[in-house]
Amino acid sequence: MKSFFKYSVIIISISLFSSCFEDNDDSLPSSIEIKDFVWKGMNFAYLYKENSPNLANDRFGLDSEYQTYLNGFESPESLFESVIYDPQTVDRFSWITNDYIALEQQFSGVTKRNGAEFNFYYVPGSTTNVFGVVRLVLPNSNASSTSLIRGTVFNKIDGQALSKNNIRTLQSPDSYSLGLAIYDDNGTDEPEDDILTDTSETITLTKTIYSENPIFKSEIFNLNDENVGYLMYNGFISEFDSQLNAAFGDFQSQNIQHLVLDLRYNPGGSVNSSAALGSMITGFSDGIFAKLQYNSDLQTNDRNFNFSNSLSEGGTINALNLNTVYVITSGSSASASEMIINSLKSYIEVIQIGTKTVGKSQASITIYDSRNFQRQGANPGHLYALQPLVAITVNKDDQVVPSTGLVPDIEVKESVSNYGVLGTIEEPMLATALLAIQNSGRFGLNVQGIIPIMDTDTFVPHAQSMYLD
Repeated sequence: MKSFFKYSVIIISISLFSSCFEDNDDSLPSSIEIKDFVWKGMNFAYLYKENSPNLANDRFGLDSEYQTYLNGFESPESLFESVIYDPQTVDRFSWITNDYIALEQQFSGVTKRNGAEFNFYYVPGSTTNVFGVVRLVLPNSNASSTSLIRGTVFNKIDGQALSKNNIRTLQSPDSYSLGLAIYDDNGTDEPEDDILTDTSETITLTKTIYSENPIFKSEIFNLNDENVGYLMYNGFISEFDSQLNAAFGDFQSQNIQHLVLDLRYNPGGSVNSSAALGSMITGFSDGIFAKLQYNSDLQTNDRNFNFSNSLSEGGTINALNLNTVYVITSGSSASASEMIINSLKSYIEVIQIGTKTVGKSQASITIYDSRNFQRQGANPGHLYALQPLVAITVNKDDQVVPSTGLVPDIEVKESVSNYGVLGTIEEPMLATALLAIQNSGRFGLNVQGIIPIMDTDTFVPHAQSMYLD
């Protein structure tokens, strides 16, 4: 997933931006014009500005000193990277693009993709060679017209063995062939003795224009004479809020007593959609769902997102009025997915099942090279834009999602040898959730597995975005 995140802008008071260089754009040499935009955009909006000394308002006393600083960087990208705060642990998500036209197309959901999503693992006994497992086949996509299914294993693309370093390049063409393989766990829970065997079978995938519906599965199960709703929701996309509400209308009409919300492949998206989902689960019509906090210069823009009994585009929310929700997560669950867990924990019991989440609770915006950093009036001389973290979300008790991720109450990993069929009671993660419901969340299945080293989202820079409509 995931290229559906739409372009959005936070309207911020530009009067807060103070710099002794703001009136000198016309005098800057063209060679550093883009770098000037990068510094000023980050100085204005960056969430961690106070932690990056070179972004301080009083960092430079003279224009000449400022221009010398900018000239010290080989490219706009190197300047941008130099002011990012703790990129290994805190800010792993801010980025820069040299083609905002392509960025806007991706944010609008108009992208080329083949409809197959993968998890990648090290080949047993190796720290360089890699194999992939199909985790999703999206409906009505090119992949869905092939024999590819969830759990299919492959270790080559276009005949070339996969390694950690070549996966991105091999997946870049519009069309490529997967070389299938067989994974044998040798009947043990220890991955060290697992065996990966080549086959001669290949499946060709071709990218086409595709728009994804994030509501992947919606099912109802009867468990001990109680109805359990299951929803696999793969992205918070505001355009699909009405369809999400309709799914909850079905749950409501079937008198759902329990809900399993599957966010294992959900990298985030709209804050407003997350708040709407919170209302659908709890039935709350007011009160703080989450708070958004900016850097010290922009604190007048801090705001709350509240529960509501209606959708932003109109229509009454279908609510389940639950006081417990079971949420399935993985290392692909990020931003708005983590926010809904963190926010609901202030009000109801949230039982998290699966593996640890990403650890991203910050929101970003697109910053353009214009006087107010918005799209209108952008410099026609280049296509650079910034996508920095500008705000952080906390729950009503001011608790933030740890940068190390949210740790599950019941840990269960997807097993390469038994991915299962999504939305069925035999699928290991859902089976664990159902068992937790039967036993009041005290324990789950003992399902062994290994954590992927990367997945499809790894290769999409904005995949784990959280944005404001």
